[in-house]
Amino acid sequence: MTADLFLQILVSGLLIGLIYALVAVGLTLIFGVMDIVNFAHGEFLMLGMYASFWGFALFGIDPILSMPVTAALLFGVGVLVYQVIIRRIINAPMLSQIFATFGLMILFRGLAQFFWKPDHRLVTHTLVGGNVTLGSIQFGLPQLTAAVGAVGVTAGLWYFLHRTRLGTALEATAIDREAATLMGINGQSMFALAWGIGAACAGIGGALIATFFPIFPEVGSNFILIAFVVVVLGGFGSIVGAFWAGIIVGVIEVVGGFVVGPEYKTAIVLSLLLLVLLVRPKGLMGKA
Repeated sequence: MTADLFLQILVSGLLIGLIYALVAVGLTLIFGVMDIVNFAHGEFLMLGMYASFWGFALFGIDPILSMPVTAALLFGVGVLVYQVIIRRIINAPMLSQIFATFGLMILFRGLAQFFWKPDHRLVTHTLVGGNVTLGSIQFGLPQLTAAVGAVGVTAGLWYFLHRTRLGTALEATAIDREAATLMGINGQSMFALAWGIGAACAGIGGALIATFFPIFPEVGSNFILIAFVVVVLGGFGSIVGAFWAGIIVGVIEVVGGFVVGPEYKTAIVLSLLLLVLLVRPKGLMGKA
């Protein structure tokens, strides 16, 4: 393997890893605040992709330009899901919570198949088409745009959580619900906010990858497994951990797929998951 080829593979892994990080950030936020694992998180990404696609197909709005609308729509979906379903199972056994979010995943997937059919759809002729060449390294402009967008959204979320009163209240709820309630923080509002932001992050991720990834009802399953690995590696509830873990997983997946074979990429990622669980169960930045 030449140095140029290795650098090309490394850059490809970095770009896809940043997308993984964005999807995982929303997932780890929900878990950090509520201790609930959302198996339907991949379907939020799928809905974001479809929202971007139909905005482009019906109104000619590029997915990149429609991201604010997509984020708002998915934020609303997340809040609605919390109010209708999750609020009723907050104190239920973990198995009930798992079944509820798994059932939600099946529901969203079934509705997508019913309304939009199982056809693969593509967004073509976008504002960010083509390739970029830097020296001997070449990569797609859509992938680069998605990666930059992922960094921007993750940074914005970090700023919100650590530099605003509302974000600090959300963080306080994640650390100690009872203490936060005693301080006058409305826990139910914070839970709804966490679900809204988590869904919006996944929706933005969907809008970003809609410019180069096929859109179909089961597309979320391609990302949710990786997102779980990223969350475990980064540490449940850690936004920064999810960001760096996404990059690590993306690079390992692409490099491993090139060395061993692309058909073994999933096995490589799952092997990483098992290794992390054995060596450092709390993840890179998780709390013991």
